[in-house]
Amino acid sequence: MQPLAFALAALVLLATPGPTNTLLWLSGASVGLRRSLPLLIGELGGYLAVIIPAVALLAPFLAAHPQLGLALRLAAACWVLYLAYALWTTDAADSEGAVISVRQVFITTLLNPKALIVALVLLPQTGLAAVSPWIAGFSMLVVIAGSTWISAGAALVQMSKSLPASHLPRRIAAVCLTLFSVGIAGSAIAAMH
Repeated sequence: MQPLAFALAALVLLATPGPTNTLLWLSGASVGLRRSLPLLIGELGGYLAVIIPAVALLAPFLAAHPQLGLALRLAAACWVLYLAYALWTTDAADSEGAVISVRQVFITTLLNPKALIVALVLLPQTGLAAVSPWIAGFSMLVVIAGSTWISAGAALVQMSKSLPASHLPRRIAAVCLTLFSVGIAGSAIAAMH
C-alpha cells in the first residue's frame, strides 16, 4: 500500500464511530477540549500496545490459532457493554464534573478491533523496523482524529448550554457503545459457525 492510500484508509478507519471515539466525544461534551486532550495518550498507547506486538509477533500466531481472535472479540464486547452500562447508570448531576479516564480510553482502544485491522491489514507486513515510519504516521493520524472527536463533543456542549445537567450525551454514548458491543459479539459468534 502506498503512503497516501495508507493515510486515507487509516484516517477513515480512525474517523469511524466506535467505542474509543464515543468516549472521546463524551469527554469533550463533559469536560471540554482542553481537559480531554490527555485522553489522546490513552488512545495512542492502546493502539501502539496492540500494533507493535501484532506486527512483530501476532500475525502468524493468529493465523494458526483463530480461536484466540474470537476470544479477543468477545472480551472487547464485554468491556464495551460494561462501559455502556456505567454511562447509562451514572446520574448526570453526579457526573457533571466526572471525567473519562485515560485508563478507560487505553483499555477500550486496546480491545478495539481497529488496532488489529491497522496492524494486520493496513500496515505492510515487512517487519517492525521497516514499518516504524508508517507507525509514526499512523500515530499522528490518531492524534488528529481523536482531537476531532473531542472537539465535536465540546461543540455539542457549546450548542446546548441551556441543558448543563442533561443526560443526553451520556445516554447517546451508552446506546452507541451497546450497539458496538452487540456488533462485536455478533461477528465473533458468527465466525464460530
